[in-house]
Amino acid sequence: MDVTRLAGIDCGTNSIRLLIAQPGDDGRLRDVHREMRIVRLGQGVDETGKFAPEAIARTRAALADYVTLMADHGVERVRMVATSAARDATNRDEFFAMTGELLGKVVPGAVAEVITGQQEAALSFSGAVGELDRAAAPFVVVDLGGGSTEVVLGDREVTAAHSADIGCVRLTERCLHSDPPTAEQVADARAVVREQLDTALSVVPVQHARTWVGVAGTMTTLSAIAQGLSAYDPAAIHLSTIGYDDLLAVCDRLIGMTRAQRAALPPMHPGRADVIGGGAIVVQELATVLRDRAGITELTVSEHDILDGIAASIA
Repeated sequence: MDVTRLAGIDCGTNSIRLLIAQPGDDGRLRDVHREMRIVRLGQGVDETGKFAPEAIARTRAALADYVTLMADHGVERVRMVATSAARDATNRDEFFAMTGELLGKVVPGAVAEVITGQQEAALSFSGAVGELDRAAAPFVVVDLGGGSTEVVLGDREVTAAHSADIGCVRLTERCLHSDPPTAEQVADARAVVREQLDTALSVVPVQHARTWVGVAGTMTTLSAIAQGLSAYDPAAIHLSTIGYDDLLAVCDRLIGMTRAQRAALPPMHPGRADVIGGGAIVVQELATVLRDRAGITELTVSEHDILDGIAASIA
């Protein structure tokens, strides 16, 4: 009996990612192909309110390559979701027309969909906690993206969630203009993050959490640097942990570096070097809040996230 291959695509503010998967006999999805490209779709959206033509062109080129891969692997189902940047852009119809043209070559009628922050949170949570021991629940899952950060609390299912308008790209474009950023710029960024987290944590009672799980590129890169990896190694990063003091030290180091210095770090993706300082500020503020409110003193980093949740949703 043939088993349907399926694909999930996550198009965020900073990157577009593809997971081609196949259900196993036990019902779990098995990776066939997983890939990420930095396309910076959200370039300037916070300031202009619309997608830049060059950002759509970069995203189109990456998605066209993904369509070829899906065809080569015999994908029969596909779901593509667009998150923070696509919720904010006034010219998003141009973006969706492009996705319909390309995805229709794989599955007729397929097109990207904008999901709400709540939907994004639920998919991130599903992908992040699938392999975790339930004895460690409740979990607070933090999906730190380019334009937004989802804070999600739950056990087997989501019990509370909030999407905050702070992400590594948005925060960098808004506050961190120097290279490296000045102390005043970092202080301004912290103020923005704290204001957003105050709102998020009035909705999400993180004091009930026992385990903090971080997903997406800022989190995984922080783990790689904390471990001193000589290259980005998903196997070494997946389900790794970082203690509070080590986490703050790595974040301080990244915030104080120039972009060139960050880019020279072996595990750093070149498309992340200019914005990871903003992500590190978000992580530091979260780490302190979760220590103070929930007594959590380490971060567990998962390579599985919203992308896995998207694929599972059509399995």
